[in-house]
This record gives sequence, structure tokens and C-alpha cells, in this order.
Amino acid sequence: MAEGVLRHLAAERGLAITTDSAGTGDYHVGEPPDRRAQAAMRRRGLDISDLRARQFVAEDFERFDLLLAMDADNLRNMLRLAPTPAHARKARLIMDQAPDHPLREVPDPYFGGDAGFDEVHDMLHSACNSLIHGIDPR
Repeated sequence: MAEGVLRHLAAERGLAITTDSAGTGDYHVGEPPDRRAQAAMRRRGLDISDLRARQFVAEDFERFDLLLAMDADNLRNMLRLAPTPAHARKARLIMDQAPDHPLREVPDPYFGGDAGFDEVHDMLHSACNSLIHGIDPR
């Protein structure tokens, strides 16, 4: 969901950024997003059906300037793969981009109902919007 929100907001601002999403576990590798996540995004006019799950790898520290984790467990798992301290500084919690939000971690809505996916979308939109507005378009 975060990738879908981020790429949508970047396109709205005319920013050419590269996005990708990956889990620190190997769950659902190759599968599309959860149908409830897709539905929550569709309700907001966003299509994430083209995304496929993949596992985070150490090479991601080289490929990307910024690595955003949904929660502290995933951040720790990412940091274990960081080749150097400089690489590790690229990784942070996505909600650090939304300092006014009361939660620092995005809850996993997988085992809950549809409303959890809507809540997660709203959190991610807040964080991604703040992040996008901090990017210099030059």
C-alpha cells in the first residue's frame, strides 16, 4: 500500500522517483497485494494490482536512497542486512515522516477486517505526503 500511495503522490507532483516494496520475510513472494488492500486503494482511485511481493535483500541498500519500514521488527530485520553503517542510515520507520501522527508503527491489518486497511492507507498517505513534499523537484 505504501508503494502505491507514494508513486501516486509522486506522479501528482511530477516527480520521477523509483519505488519498490519488499517484505523482510518470504511470505507471499510473487503474490499480488491482499485483496482487501487492493479494495482500500481502489476506493481512493489507486490501483496496486500490478505489485508483487518480494523479499528484502541486502542489495536494496545499494539500489535505493531511502528504505522505509512499517514497524520496528521489520526495521531491525532490514538493519541486519546493512553492509555498512552508512547504508544502515538509509533505513527508518515510515511514520517518522509523519511526526504529528500519534503512532510510530503501521499496524498490520492482515488478521483484521477491512477497516484496518483503510486506517493503514490513511497513515501511509500522511507519511508519504510529508515525504513527497520534502523532495526538491529539481
